[in-house]
Amino acid sequence: MSLLEAPWISRHRRGLRPLVYHLLCQGAKTGAELMDDIERMSRGFWRPSPGSIYPLLEEMTRDGVVKRGADGRYSLTAPASAERGWGPGRFGPRTVEEAVVELRGLLAYLEDLKRSRAEEFQHGLPAMKEIASRLARIAE
Repeated sequence: MSLLEAPWISRHRRGLRPLVYHLLCQGAKTGAELMDDIERMSRGFWRPSPGSIYPLLEEMTRDGVVKRGADGRYSLTAPASAERGWGPGRFGPRTVEEAVVELRGLLAYLEDLKRSRAEEFQHGLPAMKEIASRLARIAE
């Protein structure tokens, strides 16, 4: 298999996938921890959105690059631990399916926050209820 055929190489999400891969080489992390680490590494210049991180983690799981543990942390699979890859990509959802995947990522992020930052999570509940109502209306 050539380097470009390796499943941990992606033509999506530009440098985010290799950055997540690099961080997971250091140990298992939740999506929220990955976002925090990237923000810290960039000295606050960049914090990837949950809509970028969680769909990417789902994609990497489907590709067999990462696995999600019972504690919600993602870690590299054995084959992915042995290799390293980089690839270009794109940003933002372009289809309904991609938007739904991004929403799933945001929900996974909120689930992480509910467990790890309960007080902060409570402050967002009124807005989340309003959003849930809007989603229910468009899903009819």
